Amino acid sequence: MTDRKSDGPLDLAQLRTFLAVYRAGSLTAAARLVGLSQPTVTTQLRALEDHMGRQLFERLPRGVTPTPAADDLAARLAAPMDALDAIAGGGALEEAVPEPPVLLAGPAEFLAAVVAHSLAPLYDKGVRLRISTGLSDDLLAGLRAGRYDLVVSTTRPRGRALVSEPLADEDFVLVAAPAWIDRIDHATSDGLAGVPLIAYADDLPILRRYWRHVFDTRLVAEPALVIPDLRAIKSATVAGLGITVLPRYLCTNELADGSLRLVLDPEDAPINTAFLAQRSGAHPLPHVALVRDHLLRVSRSC
Repeated sequence: MTDRKSDGPLDLAQLRTFLAVYRAGSLTAAARLVGLSQPTVTTQLRALEDHMGRQLFERLPRGVTPTPAADDLAARLAAPMDALDAIAGGGALEEAVPEPPVLLAGPAEFLAAVVAHSLAPLYDKGVRLRISTGLSDDLLAGLRAGRYDLVVSTTRPRGRALVSEPLADEDFVLVAAPAWIDRIDHATSDGLAGVPLIAYADDLPILRRYWRHVFDTRLVAEPALVIPDLRAIKSATVAGLGITVLPRYLCTNELADGSLRLVLDPEDAPINTAFLAQRSGAHPLPHVALVRDHLLRVSRSC
């Protein structure tokens, strides 16, 4: 990259693509915003950098992060380009440029029980959402690749490509239907041996963590029932099929009405932190920032 700028005016298409990359923090996400293929976005960005004689983005293994030159260009470019897009789209200067839907992803159970209902106030502000669910590792990979704007993850993202903030702490409880409570003599590791276990997966990930944290022992058992959905696990437990470990937020109502009861209520229950993640180079569109700030504000008020 040389320091000499090329002659001639800057290309508007390249500038629009640059601004999309700057806001999205990812070539793939920018391609989605401007309706181009990723190779075309890469070509336009390199052409703009060659024309200006400056590097605009540092390429990371996943995503990009802006240089000071990009920060300066974006500050001068954003308002005029948004106004131009408004005119080109048939709107007036004062009309807001329609934004694409915010792509939010996370664990299905957490989004359904904790997140979805809290987003209602954003709809009055014109925010549109597209919500996807899945396992944290898969969703974080999708975030790095630009398939999502924000991801709620039950694990802290690693590496430079993503940044995250703690969103909520979830504590886990060992629960059973009342009929099983009456049949359990002692709420200890030995006392629970032989009681049917309802698990998320064959390797008992949530149950094993509870046993290790509370009983200080390694759980060695075969689950009686495996369902990869915590809401279905709750239903099976209410029906009396065995005992399980659930996040408290998911069974608050059942504990209140007595359809589930605590097998044990330790002073130091296992806790897991959920994180809200985005790409580290992203300067998010206003609606993405609005969703992010709203979720963090709601979580801190709980």
